[in-house]
Amino acid sequence: TVAARSEAKTRPVLDELATATGNDRLGFIALDLGDLAAVRACADELIRKGDPIDVLINNAGLAGPRGLTKDGFELAFGTNHLGHFLFTTRLLPLLQQRPGARIVNVASASHYQAKRIDWDALRKPTASVTGMQEYAVSKLANVLFTKELARRYPAIGAHALHPGVIASDIWSRRIPRPFAWLMTRFMKSTADGARTSIYCATAPGLTSGRYYTDEQEKRPSRLADDATD
Repeated sequence: TVAARSEAKTRPVLDELATATGNDRLGFIALDLGDLAAVRACADELIRKGDPIDVLINNAGLAGPRGLTKDGFELAFGTNHLGHFLFTTRLLPLLQQRPGARIVNVASASHYQAKRIDWDALRKPTASVTGMQEYAVSKLANVLFTKELARRYPAIGAHALHPGVIASDIWSRRIPRPFAWLMTRFMKSTADGARTSIYCATAPGLTSGRYYTDEQEKRPSRLADDATD
């Protein structure tokens, strides 16, 4: 099952997966991570279906847009962290049905840039002009969440990762096309960008709670290793 905001954009991906794998049971379910009511509705629909979950990959990475979520949280933090937090914790019963189930949180090397979490700012509109400071905080929260999942639920593998800087269409939406084309020449393809996510979802013998980049374990930031900060 692929949970996403747009069925129109997701359907071609499902068709491609079905062709490549021969699996015709792939499905779409609506999910808006910036709306906690929508997150609950999506998770509850999956719970109603009752299918155990082997791997949950949390892959949203809103960066740049500024403002508040529908629930009044800073936009990047509310979407990239709180949406995933609620979705994951609500689906824990389905993950716990599968021995060796895994949660894969797509974080970012941007989490190294976060100097602290300003808890008051999380209930205010995005303050920085680019939104990247807030993005870094949201990605730090992804790594901290991964570590806490590993501590609380040792029967489930929890892994965080940096996928690399990806040449997705997000750049053409934010930057004039000629500049976007030039920038993306030096980025990873979307296929290469998925490699570390797939590694964290499938590689045997991984230690829960760790952070990965380029399919290798890497030490996260000091703050990500500080449970009391």
